[in-house]
Amino acid sequence: MQPSLANLEQRLRVHVETLAATPRPPGGVAHRQARGYIAKHLRQAGFTVEEVAYASLGTRGVNLLTTPAPADASLPLVIVGAHYDSLPGTPGADDNASAVAALLELAAWIGPRLAAEGRPKARLQLAAYDQEEDGLVGSHHHSGTVAGAVKGMISLEMLGYVDHRPGSQQLPPHLTGLYPDVGDFIGVVGNETACGLLETMTAGLKAIDGLPVESMAVPGDGTLLPVTRLSDHASFWDRGLPALMITDTSFFRNPHYHQATDAPATLDYAFLAKVTAGVCLGTWALLSDAGVHTHSA
Repeated sequence: MQPSLANLEQRLRVHVETLAATPRPPGGVAHRQARGYIAKHLRQAGFTVEEVAYASLGTRGVNLLTTPAPADASLPLVIVGAHYDSLPGTPGADDNASAVAALLELAAWIGPRLAAEGRPKARLQLAAYDQEEDGLVGSHHHSGTVAGAVKGMISLEMLGYVDHRPGSQQLPPHLTGLYPDVGDFIGVVGNETACGLLETMTAGLKAIDGLPVESMAVPGDGTLLPVTRLSDHASFWDRGLPALMITDTSFFRNPHYHQATDAPATLDYAFLAKVTAGVCLGTWALLSDAGVHTHSA
């Protein structure tokens, strides 16, 4: 059942090279082209996709949201999202084309299974968020529209950079010594509300041979450790909903963060393929398992 890594690495590379050919700040041509590329691939995977224009936090943008599948509204919702915008001046290969590429390959792998493998115990919605770089604007809007039972939201945030040298992984001062100092693992960050979600997704990632995984649960909405809030999951934490972030730890490892050098050639696509495969397994487990606690929006 695990996604085959044989061709996944190359498909991810193509996605990243296409999306990160040039910076894609909101409102620009590259931004619109990225949105079209994402929508095309989500539809090819069998999902119905809506472009949701919004006005939120004093600005306007466009999220891409799939119609929750299956259509049974009595089932709790699982959301997997990644932001598709970048800052001006950076092609944003790791931030966040790497995660969008993983989202597209999750769609390609899981779409046929939703149609063919019986009745899941949860619905799945995929989201490509706008304006994360402007203050989580797209996910703030989406989180406010979610209704009914929510099993969890998974934010994919920078998934493809590794550095195998000792000392390459930096940490906040009070976490030093608690996690490895080599930047070759994928991190999973949840909060207390998301303990079941954290356990399931971490298990999915750990099922992939050769993928080091580290996890962390923070109290409340993460304000005691602000760096854990720097992605779209925080919009859901702020509404009391279970959510987590999967990340290569961003600027704690990647020197190209928010720089013109955040280019496709800097990423490790074998690592990205393993992370993507783990996301697939964890997401399928969430859809198949009735045991993870749900919360009402």
